Amino acid sequence: MKKIVFFDIDGTLLDHEKNLPVAVKEAVKTLQNNGVYTAIATGRGPFMITSLLKELDIESYVAFNGSYVVFNNEVIYTKPLARESLGQLAKKAEDNGHPLVFMNEHTLKSNVSYDERISQSLKSLKLIHPDHDPNFYHKEEIYQALLFAKEGETDYISEFEDSQTFIRWHETAMDIVPKGGSKAEGIKKLIERLGFEMENVYAFGDGFNDVEMLQTVGMGVAMGNAHEAVKMHADYVTTDVDDNGIVNGLKAVGLLTEDFMTIKK
Repeated sequence: MKKIVFFDIDGTLLDHEKNLPVAVKEAVKTLQNNGVYTAIATGRGPFMITSLLKELDIESYVAFNGSYVVFNNEVIYTKPLARESLGQLAKKAEDNGHPLVFMNEHTLKSNVSYDERISQSLKSLKLIHPDHDPNFYHKEEIYQALLFAKEGETDYISEFEDSQTFIRWHETAMDIVPKGGSKAEGIKKLIERLGFEMENVYAFGDGFNDVEMLQTVGMGVAMGNAHEAVKMHADYVTTDVDDNGIVNGLKAVGLLTEDFMTIKK
């Protein structure tokens, strides 16, 4: 019976310092050697995860919270944001003093030359402030945008909820994806291609953008460092990412043996 595990990246595969623990790398390798398919499900774009994919020998992933799906290094599904409504949102955000960042599969661009909210939010992902190109979304397919504003400052986004979904991931930043977009929808596209059943799908995550994924798969595992509102949607809650969360979770759901850590030390 074929099984597949989807891993979120930040706060899940990567620890609080954005490093990949050796034990996690060994755990993923063991899964692969045991015939368990491994994949990534992230809000990041493909250009942000190239080195991690290579390090983990993973060739399939759900990026941009479901808007861009790759199977064995082949793009099998894309759903860009509607250009017209994105432009309308950009104008409304500008009127309220809120900058945007636009992302395609290769890069990201800002509609302002510099904003501290952009710098600080992206710094948490070890990314630098993007170059300024306010017309980027006119020229490229945009699979995800980022809106930079604090909670309670963006009542106007309700005007756009018929075409866009907003997911907060930082105190000053939100992801913007096409309406109905989620990691869960991307996962459905990928397992359809693989011919897997959802009951044999596992997922690990810690963020609000992981909720639909944890609810949808056969076994959803929340990290111990996840928000309590995320944990309530999981089938199992493992330990903190810095406390062997991935390894402990994989053991708990029966994908790794109990003596794994002894063997790998």
